[in-house]
Amino acid sequence: MELTSDQKELKKELAKYKRKVVELAGEVHDIVEDTIWTDYVRLPKLSEDIKNAMKEVIEFQEQHPYLK
Repeated sequence: MELTSDQKELKKELAKYKRKVVELAGEVHDIVEDTIWTDYVRLPKLSEDIKNAMKEVIEFQEQHPYLK
């Protein structure tokens, strides 16, 4: 099934939400791998940011289930 132009735009928007989650997770990964002893204090905020970003992804997917 071919996506309409509106659906393609929504798919791009979903990709932006997902990319935000991956970028935040990457920050956590970098801290754990490289600077845990100095930057561990950043982990609670990053964790909260990931939780909020995932909430956005899930809500978007619930509004547009055909994009999953």
